[in-house]
Amino acid sequence: MVLNSFTAEDEVWMRAALALAQEAQAHGEVPVGAIIVQQGVKLGAGYNQPIAAHDPTAHAEIIAIREAGKTLGNYRLSGATLYATLEPCTMCAGAIIHARIKRLVFAATDPRTGAAGSVFDSLLDVRHNHRVVVQGGLLADVSANLLREFFQQRRKAPSR
Repeated sequence: MVLNSFTAEDEVWMRAALALAQEAQAHGEVPVGAIIVQQGVKLGAGYNQPIAAHDPTAHAEIIAIREAGKTLGNYRLSGATLYATLEPCTMCAGAIIHARIKRLVFAATDPRTGAAGSVFDSLLDVRHNHRVVVQGGLLADVSANLLREFFQQRRKAPSR
């Protein structure tokens, strides 16, 4: 189910995720950030690092999920909310489902690989044994602008 009603707390956490996205950008990575919160406490956070880590799975959401699992000492993150600056891809959507994350709040949609309704309905598929509440569009313009500026700069840069 996709909802678009956000709280002031949602905005605070999304702004923190956007700060992580800026950190990714500063390291030459696609600017995506993610934070996992449960009962107002940050459990894990991450930003895109596949280039630096030489790891195609080093997406912001995966890093945040791994950190949250270590924080809780559990691979299940029941009751947690994941804030992501970009709609998750299918890999991240699968991890969200397997981690039993209760709620996903994302900023910008991803018209190429989004798995929360834009391209794929992975998180919304009723065949899964776990349901994720999906809310998209929080600070979408801020995130989309960050991504747009990153790719504009990348196109202007000389080839490596």
